[in-house]
Amino acid sequence: MLLAMKTEIQLRKGELQNRSLKSLYFGGGTPSILSVDEINSLIDEVLHYFSFEKDIEITLEANPDDLDKNFLKQLAGTPVNRLSIGTQSFFEEDLKLMNRAHTASEAEGSIKRAQDFGFENLSIDLIYGSPTSNLEIWKENLNKTMALEVPHISSYALTVEPKTALENWISKGKVKSPKEEEQNREFYYLSDFLKDNGFEHYEVSNFAKPGFYSRHNSAYWKYQEYLGIGPSAHSYNGFDVRSWNVANNQQYIKKLSTKILAKEEEILSKEDQFNEMIMIGLRTIWGVDLKSLKEKFDNRFMEHFQHEIRQKMEEGILTIENDHLKIPEKHWFMADGIASDLFMV
Repeated sequence: MLLAMKTEIQLRKGELQNRSLKSLYFGGGTPSILSVDEINSLIDEVLHYFSFEKDIEITLEANPDDLDKNFLKQLAGTPVNRLSIGTQSFFEEDLKLMNRAHTASEAEGSIKRAQDFGFENLSIDLIYGSPTSNLEIWKENLNKTMALEVPHISSYALTVEPKTALENWISKGKVKSPKEEEQNREFYYLSDFLKDNGFEHYEVSNFAKPGFYSRHNSAYWKYQEYLGIGPSAHSYNGFDVRSWNVANNQQYIKKLSTKILAKEEEILSKEDQFNEMIMIGLRTIWGVDLKSLKEKFDNRFMEHFQHEIRQKMEEGILTIENDHLKIPEKHWFMADGIASDLFMV
């Protein structure tokens, strides 16, 4: 796997316009597949073709059961300076429902161990709206998070994916289906609670203490280019091309052994580009840059846009501040639906 990823980096070194990187993100199953030495080796490989900004953010995504003392001790000696931990919940019933491999105690222990080894820039994932939870349990989850002094939180409503154990349990009546009303209530409690505790709600699902915004994800939300290396990784050129690597590890390795990229790509139509810019922008504190929108799209798009936003602005669902279109935070739970109403089809 390591050789294949190095080969891909070499083959794709010319795809990024910006040769100075401000973020590097090791996602997915990296800790389970690659050793710390291999992670270090990949960082060195990237440095053959790119430079790092002085304060580069290098994130490793990991599950709590990945983060044992030996792994963290080795990782502390690398340039990795941020951890994103798939905690999900500090309650056993939630974790069992979500089919997570770790326990509640492991979730808490992994955070404390990471801090013991010097990792202060931490992000954790939390899921709300689970049928095994309620507002009181959700409050306890958030109180536990505050006690652990985690500076960044990504939080999502539980969704029922097709062909999963959860869908099967719900169809058989073993588990209740998540209720949107309860998820709505828990989302707004989350937002108010975290703001009261010094967090900034900078994207619908993301909250950070000042100085702890995710640089990597912020680049994505600002519609900037990114390059993804490894199985299943996605890339975007910042304009009209999105690509993705095959998910199968063996296929990925086999193709790259012959110096052939194991990826597919699509050319985004003007409609696709417009819709994505609206969708992504309206999910953030920054909103949609209207000046940039006018520069990128012709009158046909702008006439449609002005027509669609008029009623929503009268209703207060959309506002314009400093030439940026935004959704007031009290409507953020419905952000995706509001954005889709503006789409070009």
